[in-house]
Amino acid sequence: MADVDAEFEGRSALWVAVYEERHDVARALVAAGADPWRPMMSGWSPGRLSLAGPDPDLFEWPAGARGPAELSEDEAALVAEADRLTAVLGGVEHDGFSVACVAGIDAAEAVRRLEATVEVIDPEEFLDEIDPFAEESMRFVGVTDVPGGCVVSQPWGYVPAAPDAMRRLSTGTVCSAMYANPKSGDQGRVARDGEIVDWRLRPGGEPWEEDGPQEVLLSYLYQGNAVAYCCAYVGLRVADERAVIGPPDVWLCLPERDHWT
Repeated sequence: MADVDAEFEGRSALWVAVYEERHDVARALVAAGADPWRPMMSGWSPGRLSLAGPDPDLFEWPAGARGPAELSEDEAALVAEADRLTAVLGGVEHDGFSVACVAGIDAAEAVRRLEATVEVIDPEEFLDEIDPFAEESMRFVGVTDVPGGCVVSQPWGYVPAAPDAMRRLSTGTVCSAMYANPKSGDQGRVARDGEIVDWRLRPGGEPWEEDGPQEVLLSYLYQGNAVAYCCAYVGLRVADERAVIGPPDVWLCLPERDHWT
């Protein structure tokens, strides 16, 4: 007889049903004997994951296990922010852009760290005039102040998500970046205090079995929304999509350098 709680890549069929919000399937699996509170995915059992979704009463609470099942204050705050941030950034759909979301620094500090010069021109006019296919355009990035930090963006290229920019921007803080690669999909990475610490992120995609608790939760909350995932990862409360696709607060010109060193 098949094991209804059998796991594949660290998760059971019930966990997948909750993740995909197939609550009819989830109820059928529980009726067949699946355990909603079986530990998996860095502490996110199917039951605990359901607490972060639209139906927190999907399963009965486990007797005597109330504490471990509840969301922490930080997790509850991430859940509360998710609907707003998804609504704000849900319309960012085009390919070829990149963003670096940086906690705790403003645009002026980003300019200093990138050793950039500010383009003294109306940001909207600059966006209309630049040729995104010209090699020279890769030297230009935008930067926008947002609550919690700043966003460095490039609507036509990968530069903010390349190692050189991320190392500079993340000194003493954390930076989550992504590049919407037209050929291979969204590519994410994280830098902390000047070091790239994770290259294999799939922002907006399914979590890996070895992901930590925060990554698992963010993957659930921001399915298919890589930009919102990156903002939430570092705690930025972006107000609109302008920080991503422009026009930014200011345009910067970067010095010529190897972006991948």
